[in-house]
Amino acid sequence: MESSQREVHYFDLNYDRGPQWYRSHFPSHAAADRRSTAVAEPVQIGESSPYYLFHPAVPQRIARDLPAAKIVVLIRDPVERAVSAHRHEVQHGYEREPLGRALELEAARTEGEPERLLADPAARSYAWQHYAYIARGKYVEQLVRLCDAVGRPRVMVVDAHDFFVDPMPVFTKVLAFLALSAGKPRSFDRHNAAPRLPVDDRVRERLSEEFAGSDRALATFLGWTPSWMR
Repeated sequence: MESSQREVHYFDLNYDRGPQWYRSHFPSHAAADRRSTAVAEPVQIGESSPYYLFHPAVPQRIARDLPAAKIVVLIRDPVERAVSAHRHEVQHGYEREPLGRALELEAARTEGEPERLLADPAARSYAWQHYAYIARGKYVEQLVRLCDAVGRPRVMVVDAHDFFVDPMPVFTKVLAFLALSAGKPRSFDRHNAAPRLPVDDRVRERLSEEFAGSDRALATFLGWTPSWMR
């Protein structure tokens, strides 16, 4: 069973609202019990908020408030993620600069924001959420922070390319990680899906250089090679 909305944003944007607000987004104990009886097995309840991985305060909040939760992290080619994120921010009116210029501005725009978010549970950062095209694609730093907080056995990392190319084997592994019985959904929906987007070769090359060291460290951390490095 899932939350009533796909992205609750409790641990990142709404933590000051408190646990009762968070619980209000999920089925009641009675509803969960009825569902568990209907399917003849315990019900797992979850939600999906991608900003959780990047927000510096989230891992410790999850470790403290949900000590038994398991976390599935979906990663993709960080170059394509940055290009796609920029397109998304432009389309929604958050970004006015072209991608090349936005990359040049990123460090100045986001300076001091992680520290501010860590210092104030009620703080929000427009820049950290919308303008961190490079920082957000350096997955290994975020995964280390998450695993240090909650314990590595509670975290599963999934390569988005592998999932979209052949979803069922990956889905089966996720079910096993979550201790759920095998099953097959009616469909595997893709959110924010788009083909490879055109971008200036110099900008793409700059992004590749920015992520090269982080990608190598990521492969070492994971113990397997992400799809975009194969």
